[in-house]
Amino acid sequence: MTRLNFLTPEEIKISSEFKKNGFIIRDGANKKSLNWIQSKFINLIKKKYNFEKNTTNLKILNFFHKKISKSNLNSFRLKVLDSINKDPNFKYHYFEVARPFIEAIAGNELAMQKRVNLSIQLPEDDSSLLVVHSDVWAGDSPFEIVVWLPLVNCFRTKTMYILPPNKNDKFNKKVSKVRYSDNEKVYQLIKKDVKWIKINYGQVLIFNQSLPHGNRVNQEKETRWTLNCRFKNTFTPYGDKKIGEFFEPITLRAISELGLKYKLPKMK
Repeated sequence: MTRLNFLTPEEIKISSEFKKNGFIIRDGANKKSLNWIQSKFINLIKKKYNFEKNTTNLKILNFFHKKISKSNLNSFRLKVLDSINKDPNFKYHYFEVARPFIEAIAGNELAMQKRVNLSIQLPEDDSSLLVVHSDVWAGDSPFEIVVWLPLVNCFRTKTMYILPPNKNDKFNKKVSKVRYSDNEKVYQLIKKDVKWIKINYGQVLIFNQSLPHGNRVNQEKETRWTLNCRFKNTFTPYGDKKIGEFFEPITLRAISELGLKYKLPKMK
């Protein structure tokens, strides 16, 4: 029996690419929102550090390691995180940057992670290392996607890697030989098969968090700034991260709201 498919040609293209590669990269859908986000970070940085008058935003971010020590990095990162997540406009702009791509993959009744995450990876700093993992290994739902937004150009070791779906099938047959918790052994097992993501500021990455992914020590001469946030369809199954606790609905439609509130009248 042929399955009906009423997706638009662009939605079919995005869906096919996502299923084949495990991710998509697109130019940001809303440039104003993208610039708003970057400006938010620049303003927070400038409140604490001084720069020459004509220093560009990208230069401020790329060479931030010249302003901060490794020992002070995490406390600064947490303060920035607290500030952006308290701003009621931040999540709206984050969603707007990727809205049509998220909807093509996950639908238009969406739940969004309550707090956006921030990674700042200084050159040669292993304190920000995210070892190889799959979010579902820790109990997350396979119905979630990650929207990964770079504030700088990301390449080589200044980025993340992901294991493509066709290679993941092969990995799953071998994984019984290695404990998930032995991250370095897992990485060595997949090292030659991973795809390193090359992405520039102005673009957005959406990837399947069920696939093994992570990063290595940043060996480039620039600082990496990236944001990440999970999205899912409100009505698909949840894992350990529940709605109300970790996720909140952001695009619930009228009939869904009414249906959730509906109570069948008691009949005498």
